[in-house]
Amino acid sequence: MNPSRKAVYSPLYEVDIGPHVFPTAKYRLVKEKLVNSGLYGEKDFVDPQPASLEDLLKVHTREYIGKIKDGTLSHTDEIRLELPYSEELARASLLCAGGTLKACTLALEQDFCAHLGGGFHHAYPDHGEGFCVFNDAALGAAAMNEKGMKVLIVDCDLHQGNGTAVVFKDNSDVFTFSIHQENNYPLYKEKSDMDIGLPDGTSGSEYNLSLERSIREIEKRFSPDFIVYIAGADPYEKDQLGGFNLSIEDLKERDRIVKDFAGRRKVPVSVVFAGGYALRLDETAEIHFNTVKVFSCS
Repeated sequence: MNPSRKAVYSPLYEVDIGPHVFPTAKYRLVKEKLVNSGLYGEKDFVDPQPASLEDLLKVHTREYIGKIKDGTLSHTDEIRLELPYSEELARASLLCAGGTLKACTLALEQDFCAHLGGGFHHAYPDHGEGFCVFNDAALGAAAMNEKGMKVLIVDCDLHQGNGTAVVFKDNSDVFTFSIHQENNYPLYKEKSDMDIGLPDGTSGSEYNLSLERSIREIEKRFSPDFIVYIAGADPYEKDQLGGFNLSIEDLKERDRIVKDFAGRRKVPVSVVFAGGYALRLDETAEIHFNTVKVFSCS
């Protein structure tokens, strides 16, 4: 265990959203696994503060922020969000956005920081969708960009990071990279700086080879000062919403590829979790736990 390294987590991330495929309990389970493993102690977890209006306005419109805070989403808004609105959800979403901001700040101090939450890359400036209320990954990247850093977003969630692509479409100092299942949500893909849409049934070896090749290409085009890594658990072969054939070991190798890239470049990394919908919740928790372990251990 590295007693000097902190991670970001709040028990308030666990929200009752009824019978839903998104398992908000996974955040608590990952935290418990990290403590039980001895990798982190109870005192190593930092409670986030809610993202401020000033922070949110760097990515989202004032009107949309108001809808979430005031609970005035339309029926169409909720259908697109695919989550039942509640004050509890709004509070958790604001905390998660603040959590990624805090993780980015801590990563500057300790080279790597895990946020046991976040990764809500489908949220657009003016609306949420695909279980994503606020685009915390974009908020973190924008905050680091404001500090004068060039930021690379490495999005390894199963689904294309459409909201993030839109947020930074005109910002040459933030490079958006998404490797995802092409024949999956969202139906309409936005244009990232680099998109790798892989076919149904992609194996772990094929996926990781594509990831390595993509990173080598990115290195030719962009020199980041900071990385936001969206480490989705949903490329897993037993994911309910996915169509890839990656094993848990394949996903650990994916994480190592990203870690090695950051280490080679000596670039700090903030890790966020994004999706994960395995039939067995403990497997989703294990995948996220492994990501933190890969980055935490030398």
